[in-house]
Amino acid sequence: MGEAKKREVAVRQQVVEALGLETAGGPVKVRWDTKRQATAQGQMAFFIEFLSATGLFDQWVKNCPLNYKSPNGSEPRDILGTWMLSILSGHWRYAHASAIRADGVNPGLLGMSGVVAEDTLRRGLKAIDEEAGIVWLSGHIGRTVLGLLYAPWVLDVDVTVKPLYGKQQGTPLCQDRCRMREQMESGARERKRK
Repeated sequence: MGEAKKREVAVRQQVVEALGLETAGGPVKVRWDTKRQATAQGQMAFFIEFLSATGLFDQWVKNCPLNYKSPNGSEPRDILGTWMLSILSGHWRYAHASAIRADGVNPGLLGMSGVVAEDTLRRGLKAIDEEAGIVWLSGHIGRTVLGLLYAPWVLDVDVTVKPLYGKQQGTPLCQDRCRMREQMESGARERKRK
């Protein structure tokens, strides 16, 4: 390997070892570990930097119609941050939000004081007036998505059918058993005919 190639490899290694990000929680150094498996939350810091740089998360929290009358209530930033982190982690039930309580990094990057409990999250979202909530979310979805509808784009779709088996969300209760029973019955009918 030539001298120039060695320098290029060394510079790339330094960049990969410590990549600086600006988040709501302040500057953060992200270091890649090539010897470890990938994590589900590994890229979250980069998305949080995007939210901080564009101000999307701050505006979303600022415009939220959640108003507590009690001084003991959780901050809207903590409730909405917990909701967003839970959704981005693939959770679809309030009970699953408890899984991110052990995350000591991402809430701080969003400028949250902490992750709220699932009951607090449920009560907080329930306290948002439905009509005000629809206006709030529609406005922010429109702000981020509607401009893209007028941009030229290419649709790249995988149209293969994905069969659902087992205990996945959206699977009929007895899909596997019913399918096996149908196959067994049709096989028995075929044998009787012969």
